[in-house]
Amino acid sequence: MKSSFSDDSKMIAIIPCCNNTRQLLCVLSNFKEKSVNEICVVIDRATNRELDQLENVSLKVPIPVSVISRHDRRGIGSAIRDGIEYAIRQKYDVAVIMAGNDKDQPSEINRLLMPILRDKFDYVQGSRFLNGGKCVKNPFLRGMFSRLYPFVWTLLTKSKCTDVTNGFRAYKLSLFNDQKIDISQSWLDGYELEYYIHYKALTLGYRTKEVPVSKVYPFRHKGGYSNISPFHDWWQIVGPLFYLKTGVRK
Repeated sequence: MKSSFSDDSKMIAIIPCCNNTRQLLCVLSNFKEKSVNEICVVIDRATNRELDQLENVSLKVPIPVSVISRHDRRGIGSAIRDGIEYAIRQKYDVAVIMAGNDKDQPSEINRLLMPILRDKFDYVQGSRFLNGGKCVKNPFLRGMFSRLYPFVWTLLTKSKCTDVTNGFRAYKLSLFNDQKIDISQSWLDGYELEYYIHYKALTLGYRTKEVPVSKVYPFRHKGGYSNISPFHDWWQIVGPLFYLKTGVRK
């Protein structure tokens, strides 16, 4: 169920994106050589002009950039799944998931990768709340939820959690060889997928770790800092923990 890695392990960054192409271009421009072997952008509802801009910026990035362009908005879980499936087909060993709206720092990718490559962890969660982490312009109510929700996870999974809503994380792709982890389920098309994988990693005996990272919200005005709707999407974030804990979902 767990595999070892050699010095030539292949690493990929998966970046889901929808309605924030300008910020995505900034993210790509901040990648440095050899931080990963490839960047896979999964972008929904991009115009031809945006795709042209993405191609032009990608040519200047010192890492190969692949783009999966989807005509409709199918959900972030679906986008991450497409990125994972691409990574597995291309025989990558480790995937880093990060935001496409400039909230996560490419310069911190190594913090997520090293526990996997050096110390043989299976899943690494970025935490803005650990010593050495940083949170900038976090909206007040979201900040309160982000701090309190990990206590519920700690209670129900018996694993110490300080940050579970931070989408900046990395994992071995061999996780998805486990028949108890089925990311193909249709109920995982939205934000549910991230919490589904998190729960499975914590409860199936995999080696998990949190590391300090930065989470920078560039804007405070309505709609400027996230695609998450607190009224529409909240159950996608809260539901998976209770579905899986009670056995309603597998």
